[in-house]
Amino acid sequence: MSAATTRSRTPDRLCAEAVDLARTAADEAAAPGVVGGHVSLVPEGDRVVTHFFECREAGYRGWRWAVTVARASRAKNVTVAEAVLLPGPDALLAPEWVPWSDRLRPGDLGPGDLLPTDADDLRLEPGYSGEDAPPPNSAVSEEMADRVDAEDAEIVTRTPARGGIASVAEELGMRRARVLSRYGLHVAADRWEDSFGAKTTMAQSAPASCQSCGFLMPLSGSLKQAFGVCANEFSPADGRVVSLSYGCGGHSEAAVMPKPPRPAPPVHDSTRADEFPLRPAPDSGSVPDHAETTAQDEDLGHS
Repeated sequence: MSAATTRSRTPDRLCAEAVDLARTAADEAAAPGVVGGHVSLVPEGDRVVTHFFECREAGYRGWRWAVTVARASRAKNVTVAEAVLLPGPDALLAPEWVPWSDRLRPGDLGPGDLLPTDADDLRLEPGYSGEDAPPPNSAVSEEMADRVDAEDAEIVTRTPARGGIASVAEELGMRRARVLSRYGLHVAADRWEDSFGAKTTMAQSAPASCQSCGFLMPLSGSLKQAFGVCANEFSPADGRVVSLSYGCGGHSEAAVMPKPPRPAPPVHDSTRADEFPLRPAPDSGSVPDHAETTAQDEDLGHS
């Protein structure tokens, strides 16, 4: 522990009185009119005092200009050590920087974005990516590679023939540098269970589970025992991976609606003719008086 921390932090009198000297140093470091009134002073050690001045710079609310002054032992001249702009107790500060890997959330990836994965990502493990393992006496084996020059041999690189391990793996879509690890599989299963699992509100109010739904498309492999893909366009989980214990009101057997009754075909009576009057009845109220009708017929040349 230094002597400055063990002694009393009483500010040095000459350093505490050097307010004008500290203000001049702050004015030289800042723009004109930015340094405000004297706020406080803090003793930093023996014959070392920091003066704080208000900052009037726009955008630096709560910040202070800090000017540290000091003097040598048995000296009366006070000198300036440094002048900096520091945040105060209620200063407006930028939020703490967070790495992009911690800021990333599901759904943030857009078109054209690239999401790199760590080389030691726990969700992935090495897959089959190499060629067929050469036999011990092969020219490309490690034991025989050192003897190439001595034996005057030539190493020939060949692609695996059809039926080899590499070609079969390529046909099955297994030639990937990394595949999903058991940890990655469990993490994905937990995530899907939280989104579309038995504990959701939709599943608890559903008439039946997805296990008996006709719209369920089971997955392959070990996930087939617990998950599937919903193929009901009216379900909130359409196109999503759902747990077999999930359910919704769109279950295929929840409420089978009967077919609506088909109306009978219309009947046309072709054995008789319907009589329609050429003119409506005079007392129906939809035709003018007989005198007006006669006058109109005469004007139009009708008899």
